[in-house]
Formats: sequence, structure tokens, C-alpha cells
Amino acid sequence: MPPRHHQPEALLETLSTDRGRADRLTHTEHLPARAARYAPWPQGIRAEVVEAAAALGVSQPWTHQAEAMDLARSGRSVVIATGTASGKSLGYLAPVLSALLDGTEARNGRGATALYLAPTKALAADQRRRAAELVPGRVRVALYDGDTPGEEREWVRQYASYVLTNPDMLHRGILPAHPRWSSFLKALEYVVIDECHSYRGVFGSHVAQVLRRLRRLCARYGSNPTFLLASATTAEPAATAERLTGLPAVAVTDDASPRGPLVFGLWEPPLTENVGEHGAPVRRTATAEAGHLLTELVQAGTRTVVFVRSRRGAELVALQAQDQLGSPLAGRVAAYRGGYLAEERRALESDLQSGRLLGVASTSALELGVDVSGLDAVLMAGYPGTRASLWQQAGRAGREAQGALAVLIARDDPLDTYLVHHPEALFATPVEATVLDPDNPHVLAPHLCAAAAELPLSEPDLALFGPSAAPLLPVLERRGLLRRRTDGSWYWTRRERAADRVDLRGSGGNPVQIVEAPTGRLLGTVDAAAAHTTVHTGAVHLHQGRSYLVQDLDLETSVALVERADPPYTTAARDITSISILSTDTTEEWGEARLSFGSVEVVNQVVGYLRKRISTGEILGESKLNLPPRTLRTRAVWWSVTEDQLLDADIPVDQLPGAAHAAEHASIGLLPLFATCDRWDIGGVSVPLHPDTGLPTVFVYDGHSGGAGFSERGFRRAVEWLTATRHAIAACECERGCPSCVQSPKCGNGNDPLDKAAAVRLLGILLAGAPNHREASGGARPNDDARATTTDQATAVRAGEEQPPAERPAVEQSAAEQPVDGSAG
Repeated sequence: MPPRHHQPEALLETLSTDRGRADRLTHTEHLPARAARYAPWPQGIRAEVVEAAAALGVSQPWTHQAEAMDLARSGRSVVIATGTASGKSLGYLAPVLSALLDGTEARNGRGATALYLAPTKALAADQRRRAAELVPGRVRVALYDGDTPGEEREWVRQYASYVLTNPDMLHRGILPAHPRWSSFLKALEYVVIDECHSYRGVFGSHVAQVLRRLRRLCARYGSNPTFLLASATTAEPAATAERLTGLPAVAVTDDASPRGPLVFGLWEPPLTENVGEHGAPVRRTATAEAGHLLTELVQAGTRTVVFVRSRRGAELVALQAQDQLGSPLAGRVAAYRGGYLAEERRALESDLQSGRLLGVASTSALELGVDVSGLDAVLMAGYPGTRASLWQQAGRAGREAQGALAVLIARDDPLDTYLVHHPEALFATPVEATVLDPDNPHVLAPHLCAAAAELPLSEPDLALFGPSAAPLLPVLERRGLLRRRTDGSWYWTRRERAADRVDLRGSGGNPVQIVEAPTGRLLGTVDAAAAHTTVHTGAVHLHQGRSYLVQDLDLETSVALVERADPPYTTAARDITSISILSTDTTEEWGEARLSFGSVEVVNQVVGYLRKRISTGEILGESKLNLPPRTLRTRAVWWSVTEDQLLDADIPVDQLPGAAHAAEHASIGLLPLFATCDRWDIGGVSVPLHPDTGLPTVFVYDGHSGGAGFSERGFRRAVEWLTATRHAIAACECERGCPSCVQSPKCGNGNDPLDKAAAVRLLGILLAGAPNHREASGGARPNDDARATTTDQATAVRAGEEQPPAERPAVEQSAAEQPVDGSAG
């Protein structure tokens, strides 16, 4: 392909017409350019900041930036929820840096301080550079994260005015050591929370409690900081900001930044001659398609980033493009993902900013990472899970009002297939609201312990932590974690640090270190919960384009020993799952059927793994594993039908397991349309006769201890959700079921049994009794003691199960990174 000017229409036309690929482009959306709207600089913004902005080419702020500055200067907490490249940073930096400049005139030169929180180290480092461009050196800007050398940390505590860190470091390093931070906290005027839409689910709930602990300590030292939040475009940003911080917030949503034209293509890879499990037709993978498209774009000199759903996928896309390009262009393509060592990340970020790299295959770590300007195209190998993330990723191209191309490449998955054939679900539907639940007792309890260790808890503190706090304190006392003294205050009783008992990222324990056995070299880490499925003995592990075989996984020492190898296969874990109902919050009658929401216990055990040929997906063999079971107490939505309904739907007993299993898989695949989750945040189990309900029952549950709010959102929007599920199955062109409708890439039963036609009839009879409208009804959340009551566990007398991931983003890496490779179930 010869070099060309990077006109998005021409790029997309070339990609789709070359090599006979026109039928793969299912829809093209043209988003027009938008002119900028400007406003004067608000009063109170220092002349030094205005002059520095002018030197960077900003003579006037856009109107939404000026609105945010005004609100911040008046002491109002504000959330700026506008598009990518809309200058949110300047909107909060101008008032923050102005306050810090005012503070330099105090006697000690530190009359005001500010704290910046980012979900990734890379973003915090990028923000330090931006802040340094806007203020004189007398405002002392400093990073404080896991990479900060010990000798620098004391200087930051004593002298820095603007400290940039992440929630993990605030939780583990700053709050427990608050006496050493007293001068900083006493002068704290602003807290900036960047990319706040990434704080969702259990991670967001943890961060919400960390912020409440911060507010409590600030009050102790006499400060009352204003919170400034920046978010991608989401629904209900003010309500989300209030749930996150516990304070009312004003939303700034009218985006006045200029935008170049965006051409957005929806792309469906073709069917191949290969067949998958049980002879199902298989499409070409999204990662393989992305690798070819990236190759052609790089050959044309088009600066491109590919967003891939998994760490493994990012490695594979980069490796494929490098192989096809050959020297010298291969050296201008790289992978970028969480789990790399710090020096590897820094080198890649430098090459991205300099433009030396033309093509990058990245996990969503880059979605929230460094500011990469001048990109021409964005490829998304699979729907990123939410519309908010979709637009955030698409917005990485087309900076400075230039035209841009974005292409969503569908995976062989029910949701992706649905979206590329229903463009209105992307382009005519508002973005989702961020789901988080700070009152989740599994989240709140360890934070109450951490707060008591920082300062004894008193009655007035409880309102800050929410309505679940008071009932939890006696529970924590019975467990010997807290003790109430005669003054009425609650004290931490243990010698160990209370903060170390809190797992912000939901990773389930200490990260497992991946060590090269012959050399002892540390390759990287994987979260503890991922170890069973991704680095079990015999697993194939990819790092920097190289393949390794896991020789041994030692769970006691949290080490996986690997050795360099090039097997012609990949591995996929197999597991068994059982589920029991602990308590039912709410039940709705749908005719004879019943829809419920409540608490469940899920027991999962990885029992083996498959070896699949890389080129075709052919199963080469299966090996057994002896790993301990893992227990999860969480929240779930479930529905049951009666025997009479099965007769009406013409579903005999022998078809029921396949019908329920197929309906479960497809409903999990479609739930991300209705909740801010993706398939890898949730799991499911289908049971032909569940002992707790006495009926055929399908469960969909949150893959996090205590729940994350996703299944509850499914319960509230069940009619729309299950209607879309039925439509997605019925509309698929395959005959018996395939990955585009009812097969799951993470099914613990090997996608057996599945009955596509019976699943359509089963969902049809369920929906026949559904109400036309749903009153928003929420049952009271059971307290910790109620959750502890159990019924006899239902063992695996089930049609099948789909397990949520085990892998979660590494600490201080992207909160949004949702891996696909190697997850169980």
C-alpha cells in the first residue's frame, strides 16, 4: 500500500476494498466536525498560569474549561465529563496551580497543597509533565508512587506542594502514615481525581472508602479540600462523583472543544473453514484481523493504536504485525500492557511520545495512560465492555481537530456480533452510568479497620462511611479486629497494619511473580486470582512476544517458574462450579416464572486444561490439575421456570440442560449493554434442577466478593436485557450455536451441552410473563451476619457454568484492563 494522506474515509475504503474485504464492513458512521467555543479566563486564575498556557498555544479556555475553573475557585466540587482531548486537564490544573502559587507567598512557601490521583502510574507521570509546563519552579510538583526512591519520599512529604499518586499509594503509603503527612494534609485545598469513570465495580467501591478516610483525616488536621474530578462522557456524572467522594458535585458536560471529523467503521471478520467445539463455525479472530489491518496502516505511515482485550492478545497482535512487516518497519511496532517492569513501560512511553513507534498494540492500560497526540487511527479488537470506554478509546485518535478513523472489530462473541449488526446500540444510545457500591460490607469492613488504625473511630465518624458502617462494627469486634473502649471509640487491636488487609484491586492476594527458572529473572507478575487459570503448571505464557511454559506454580510462595519454549498450542483452563443461594432480597413474579436478586456462594475449582492448536483451534489434548477450590460470596440475579412452562415451550427433559446453558452464556454476553461491566466481570451457572429453588434456574453473578452492582443492574433492566439476549440468539445465522451467539470462550464445560433453538424457546416463555415496566425496587442489603447463613451447597448437577476472570489489573496499573486470555470457565 503506497503512502497516502491520512484521510479517514480513504483509509477505511482502502482497508475494506483491498483483498476483497468489502463485506466485512457492516456499518460506517460519520461524525461531523465541531467548532470550538471560547470564554475569558475566570477571575482568580493567576497571570503566570495564563501566560504559560499562552506559550503552549492556549490563548483562551474553552467554555466548559472556564465553567469548571469558576466552580473550583468557588469551592464547589465539580466533575468534568467531556470527551477525549477536550482539555479536562487544564480545567482543573488552572485553579489548582493558581491556589498553589498563592500558597508560595505564605511564610513557609507551602500555604496550599493539592493531591492528584490517577488510576495508572503512566497517567500520573504524564500529568506531572503537564503541570510543570504551566507553573514556575517555585510550585514543587512531585510523583509519589511505588517507583519513587526511598530517599525522595521524605522530601515529597516535607516540601512538595502538588503530589501526584494513585489510590493504592494513598491507601497504603499516605493515610496510614498521616502524622508524617500532617503539614501536607493541613494545607490541602484540592483533590483531583482523574479518569474517575474507571473507578467502577468493587475497585471503585474501595476507592470511595479510601476517599472517605482521606476526608476524615483532613478534617482532623483542619482542612476541607475541594474535589475536582475528570471523567469520560458517562451518564449521571454528578451522581457518580457523589457516590465516589461522598460529597455533592456539579457536572460540567457541555463539551466546547473542537473536534475533527471522525469516521467510525464496524467490522466483522469472516467465517473460516475451521470448526470449533462440537463442529461450530468459527470466525477469524479479532486479534488476527487487527494484526493484518495494523500491518497495512503502518505500511501506509499511519500512526495507529490497537486496543486489545487481553495482555496475551496485545502481544500476539504486535508480534503478527512485526512478522508481516519485516525490517525496518517491524522495529516501529510494539506491545504495551500492564505487567511490564517499570523500565520497560517508561521506554515504551517515551517512544510513543516521540513518534518513533508507528503502531502500538495495547491493553486498555493505554486508554488511561500517557497522552499520545497525532494518532491517525484507532482499531479496537473487540468491544471494550462499555460505551464509555469505546468512545474513550476512539478519541485517542484525531487530536488537534484532525480527521480520524476508528474501527471496532467484532470478536466471535454474542455482544460484539449484536453490536456490529445493531449500530444504533452504539451510536443512538447514551453512555452508561458508572456502577459502584461503597456500602458493600465486604468492601467497607476492612476500611473501617484501616480507619480505626489511623484514628480511633467515634460515633460522628460513622455517617461519613455510610449506613452499613454501624451494623458492621459489632461484627468486627466479635472477630477480634476492633475493640470498643469506655470513651465509646473503636480501636484497631492487631499488630499488623490494617491497610494491608485491604485489596483495592480485588486481585485476591499477593501478585504471583513469574520467574524464568534457568536464570532467576523476574519477567512480570500476575494477580493471585489469575494464577489458577493463567500460570498453572503446563500453561503457555507470553511475554514480550516470547512463549514460555510454566514448569511449576507454587501458591504458597506466590511464584510461577517458567522456561522458554515454543509449543504449537495455547492452553485454556477447565473448571467446575457450584452455587448456593444465601439470601433473597427481591423477587418478581413473571407469570409462572420468577426473577430474583440476592446473595449467593460460588465454589469454583480449576480441574484441568486443554491444549489447542494455535493455527486452527483444534483440541490436541487435555491434562488434569489438582488445584484447591476457591469460594466467592457475591450478588446474583437468577430466574426460574416451571415444568408447565417447559411443556408449553416444547422443551423436553433431555433438551433442558442445553437450553438453560445456552441462555446463560448469551445473557452473560449481553449484560454489558445494560451495566458498566464486561463479560469478564461476571459469571454464570445454569442448573436443570437447583436444590434451593426446586426448579430449572439460570444464575448470573458478580465476579467480586460482596458484589459489584452489575447483577443488580441486570435485575432492574431484566426485560430489556433478556429480550436483547433472545434476539441475539435468534438472529445468528448459524444452525446449532456458535461463538457469535451461545458458545463462550470461558466455559468450564467445554460448551457442552448447548441447544440454541431450545434456548430461544426458553427465553420466549420466560419473557411472555414479564411486566412491561419495571418499578425500580431494591431490597435492603443483608448485613454481614445474614450473608454468613448458608444453605447446603448445590454441587455440579448443572448444565454448565461460565466463570468470571480470575485476572485483575496489576496494582497501580490500569483499573480498566480486563484480560480475556486464560480465564476459567
